[in-house]
Amino acid sequence: MTLRLSPDPAGLSQAAALLRAGDLVAFPTETVYGLGADARNDTAVAGIYAAKGRPSFNPLIAHVPDLQTARRYVTFNDAAERLAAAFWPGALSLVLPLRAEAGISKLVTAGLPTLAIRVPDHPVGQGLLATFDGPVAAPSANPSGRISPTTADHVFAGLDGRIGAVVDGGACGVGLESTILACDPPTLLRAGGIPAEALEACLGASLAHDLTPQNPQAPGQLASHYAPRGSVRLCVTDPTPEETLLGFGAVDAPLNLSPSGDLIEAAAHLFDMLHQLDAMGARHIAVSPIPDHGLGAAINDRLRRAAAPRAT
Repeated sequence: MTLRLSPDPAGLSQAAALLRAGDLVAFPTETVYGLGADARNDTAVAGIYAAKGRPSFNPLIAHVPDLQTARRYVTFNDAAERLAAAFWPGALSLVLPLRAEAGISKLVTAGLPTLAIRVPDHPVGQGLLATFDGPVAAPSANPSGRISPTTADHVFAGLDGRIGAVVDGGACGVGLESTILACDPPTLLRAGGIPAEALEACLGASLAHDLTPQNPQAPGQLASHYAPRGSVRLCVTDPTPEETLLGFGAVDAPLNLSPSGDLIEAAAHLFDMLHQLDAMGARHIAVSPIPDHGLGAAINDRLRRAAAPRAT
């Protein structure tokens, strides 16, 4: 049975004990709920792949409570230092060279010499990391390729009975996964909760882009990902009678990411509304056009992956 734990000291202590015992614990961050395991424990990390049905070549993100802790596991260059100072804690994961003495499971890095790492900006996530006192590998707490969870109930819908516990910290504020950036040279690997424009302003330079490589360097780089059960068609202004419209802006739709056209609101609602479409039994989903700048670029990235041909 998967436990539902309260986000109080007793619940966090129980969650940390489960992590130390090699179990899996889902917990909230400001982006989405993560499925946590001790990043140093091969068996525990393998449990993430088993619970999610995740391809073994797709790396995981390690979560730590602060920059000082991150330095134990990876090596920072000047660009990484500037980005961490500006955006941590927050929705930015940095892919950096792994220290030889880091002790991180190769299942976390998928055998690569780098590690994706971040400091989450959520009091419950921070509380768990401080109580556990170790790196926590945590992809989104959903079956692989499916919609990411932004509430504890979303986690239970996909993983109940497969994991040890869920720390129920309410709804996630950002609702979109972290931006992932390789730092040498600065290269955007996944659009996310920190817009690329903000990163470029911090660095004073344009980013390279490598969003769907043949061999993924970071989570979220598979072509088909974040998929609801129904087929998805994008940039639709005139849906067919068979399609359920996921709207944006001033359109008549059963579900609307943001009637006012606010990209922050749309990002926060995206995964929850995809879950709602699943619950409605929507077989064919049409999505209104969404501006492709700022957080809109991250939203469109998720939707393109949701609409991609599914693996068979």
